[in-house]
Amino acid sequence: MSDSTPQENRESPQQIQNWTLEADKQDIAWLGLRTGSSTNVLSRQVLLELSTIVDALVAAPPSGLIIFSHKDGNFIAGADVHEFPQLRSTESAYEQVRAGQQIFDRLEALPFTTVVMLNGITLGGGLELALACDWRLSLASERATIGLPEIQLGLHPGLGGTLRCPRLIGVRSAMQLMLTGKPVTPAVALKMGLIDNICEGESWRAAAVEFVRRPRPAPVAPMADRLLSLGLLRPFLARILRRQVAAKAPRQNYPAPYALIELWQRGWGRSNALEMEARSFAQLVFSQTSKNLVRVFFLQDRLKDLAKVVTAKFNHVHVIGAGTMGADIAAWCAIRGLTVTLEDRDNTFVAAGLERAAASIRKKLKTDSLVADATARLVADQTGEGARVADVIIEAIFENLEAKQKLFLQVEQRARPDAILATNTSSIPLKEIASCLASPPRLVGLHFFNPVALMPLVEVVHTPTTLHGVVDSGAAFVRQIGKLALPCRGLPGFLVNRILAPYMDEAFRLLQEGLTPEAIDKAATDFGMPVGPLELADSVGLDILLHVAGIVGETIRRGLPPGLKELVNEGRLGRKSGRGFYRWENGKPIKNQDKNATYPPEAQRRLVLSLVNEAVACLQDRVVADADLVDAGTIFGTGFAPFRGGPLQYARQTGLSSLRQELEQLQRQFGERFAPSAGWDLLAES
Repeated sequence: MSDSTPQENRESPQQIQNWTLEADKQDIAWLGLRTGSSTNVLSRQVLLELSTIVDALVAAPPSGLIIFSHKDGNFIAGADVHEFPQLRSTESAYEQVRAGQQIFDRLEALPFTTVVMLNGITLGGGLELALACDWRLSLASERATIGLPEIQLGLHPGLGGTLRCPRLIGVRSAMQLMLTGKPVTPAVALKMGLIDNICEGESWRAAAVEFVRRPRPAPVAPMADRLLSLGLLRPFLARILRRQVAAKAPRQNYPAPYALIELWQRGWGRSNALEMEARSFAQLVFSQTSKNLVRVFFLQDRLKDLAKVVTAKFNHVHVIGAGTMGADIAAWCAIRGLTVTLEDRDNTFVAAGLERAAASIRKKLKTDSLVADATARLVADQTGEGARVADVIIEAIFENLEAKQKLFLQVEQRARPDAILATNTSSIPLKEIASCLASPPRLVGLHFFNPVALMPLVEVVHTPTTLHGVVDSGAAFVRQIGKLALPCRGLPGFLVNRILAPYMDEAFRLLQEGLTPEAIDKAATDFGMPVGPLELADSVGLDILLHVAGIVGETIRRGLPPGLKELVNEGRLGRKSGRGFYRWENGKPIKNQDKNATYPPEAQRRLVLSLVNEAVACLQDRVVADADLVDAGTIFGTGFAPFRGGPLQYARQTGLSSLRQELEQLQRQFGERFAPSAGWDLLAES
């Protein structure tokens, strides 16, 4: 046994459940975290125990301290978000945050060198703990991510990160990290100066011992950042940062980025900077934006939990249809480590699909070795032999019922009895496709959204006769490839397309009334949508929208959107044809900035209430199990303004009776398409 192997000669203090504390022969203390959940988080209990341990280390100082996680691939994934709703006031939130800050202050002030090993996911409070240590090491792992994502919950770092991060790596890099909330790889973190070394495998133990013997470093940001942090220049940089944030996140919708910039501008260098951080954090926790974004976090967790019923591992996917969706699904599955066979009726189509898939792989993966590995997992298969051995078979051909039925008649005969048979249909009722099968309950819908690489949701579509095990297996497959599975009834349009259809239809009607595409889209983005309905229509494809509108029209009480058929007949299909409502170049719409983009307030209300009313109708029809899943599907499937918590949450917070009255007013003015759904009573009860 080496000198650096922890021994049982330094016992953990009493009542410690989540930490282990041992010492090696050199009297280096090894402090390991292992919480009861699958992922380490900084709960209140974990922090209280850390405080007790720090007290013990102060009372009997070791020669050094090495902090690590007992869990592979996970250091600390941040604070325990489940404790946020338990906070009762801004003052109680402030007191808890200050208590956590003081623990990290005492950790930072320990009279010996501290080293932390980031062996995997290190986010939020986990990184803030690491910033309070002298040296930071990381494992060279594909799963390792390091970041401060609090902004995605409508917050900013609250355990000293707003002070220690800029002090270590400079305000420019620190603000990039905190304002975007996007984590970085260990390689990027090393280049930024966020960590000090990257280790391979078990070599990290020897490296940690070597670093614990080094003199304690003094964090020194780059000279340019130190100059920018001077009192005279801080307002200048703060204005630039606010301008950059405002282009993507208006202050009224997302206050946290502006609070973070204000905190740096006013508090940098002040003795009470941490107290200011805690006050600001506590105020944000009780903002409506943060409450709704925390709700979105819980909704995401619920979708993940829905996929945990089946633990089977899927290795081989056979995709039939090498068009845009088929190629993109195949590429994504290959990126996620599965073997993929891609089939189409002609070699030319397969070759084109493989070329598109390879381009998607190159865009997503950054290193040549990862690209080569993923590309090697993607195989052309014109004969369809891959269907005989695949775990999952996904049909992604054009939207034609007869063609899909003919295909599944053949597939059912070739597939293994335990293989998942799935269709990516965007709107055709599942029972109609399944009616051709010898075993209709075997078919499930796996409806991906375009672009596959960016959209997190997959609707797992079922009928009353679909086998429960098939639905569960479909959800488990979706989760394995890193997507969120939403079980939906196989009604026309399922959830997402049905909710979007009246919203899109109303945009077409506003266009017919003389509003410009730019004005209509601005009305939606001002509400908080990521893109406007007409830009979204161009992105999806107007021919696809026409097909979906024909299927869901009766359900949503609307006919074909005015002018849509004419545009399709003219060949104006949107982005894929280069022209729709906008002209497209290099994958981006060319908008006329000179056109008047103003709109009457009524236009925004017509768009929003068309969507909300249909979401309520989906609740009434039980397209998904409950109101929370309606919101989850709309947020992750359409990008519905996350800070509003979902369309049904928005309705509750705005006032159910007032929105219903607005719909009745619009019904009198514009007709029966605005008649309030019967689901409003059900929503009120829930």
